[in-house]
Amino acid sequence: MDPRIADLIKLLELEPLEVNLFRGESRDIGGAQVFGGQVLGQALSAASKTVEAGRLPHSLHAYFLRRGDFNAPIVYEVDRSRDGQSFSSRRVIAIQHGEQIFNMAASFQIVEEGFDHQIEMPQVPPPESLPDTTQPLKELLDRLPQRVQRFANQPRPFEFRMVQPVDYLAPRKSAPSRQVWLKAVSAVPDDETLHRCLLAYVSDFYLLDTSTLPHGTTFLSNNIIMASIDHAMWFHRPLRVDDWLLYVLESPSASGARGFARASVFSRDGRLVASTAQEGLVRVAR
Repeated sequence: MDPRIADLIKLLELEPLEVNLFRGESRDIGGAQVFGGQVLGQALSAASKTVEAGRLPHSLHAYFLRRGDFNAPIVYEVDRSRDGQSFSSRRVIAIQHGEQIFNMAASFQIVEEGFDHQIEMPQVPPPESLPDTTQPLKELLDRLPQRVQRFANQPRPFEFRMVQPVDYLAPRKSAPSRQVWLKAVSAVPDDETLHRCLLAYVSDFYLLDTSTLPHGTTFLSNNIIMASIDHAMWFHRPLRVDDWLLYVLESPSASGARGFARASVFSRDGRLVASTAQEGLVRVAR
């Protein structure tokens, strides 16, 4: 296994401290705080550890309350709200330095059969025909601000290939939508819950940034302040993050210094495996 994805899986395993209490480490991925996807994935992992085998996470709704400190561990406290015949409900609070930095509600379900329909996956070029955009080209990297170079140079456990490339140094106004192919850099063990936790982690990439596209700016602009406020996910079908997934993003609205974006996640064979939505602070500094 590639050490980058192996390290991420280790990050999601968590250390049990007591019944319903877990501790997680953090990684510095080049930002000023803990990456939100890490907290999302770890919280879902913590909740999953309190659910009986055979029940898979099908939805989560989370709020980011404070910046996380990647130099300190995060403690996850799980409340076993209810265990029914088919569903289990959990609440998770992430605590750091004695304060809540994040909370989440998640629901789990046994595998059942029922009605089955979905929207169609858009027609896009295959990932093999697109350049790897996980990290910027050196000639572009050298032109980025120092703070951004540090973020861009970090090793990534996922590979990204953008269908519509964005010129982050000279952004132009464009439609509030885009598609990105993504997958883990190497094979991941056959564990459906693990794959869903990993998808929660990577779903925090590109989502909120989509709301800046119609305005000809990006998160690199010195006058733009961006931060996640909430994040929701729904898992529809079995998935694998070590095969190409198409992340289809759109931003229906931005207002009140907040940007809203939602996305569908398709497997390469066209199955809709998950949906996600996020609202975040998108403030123009004065």
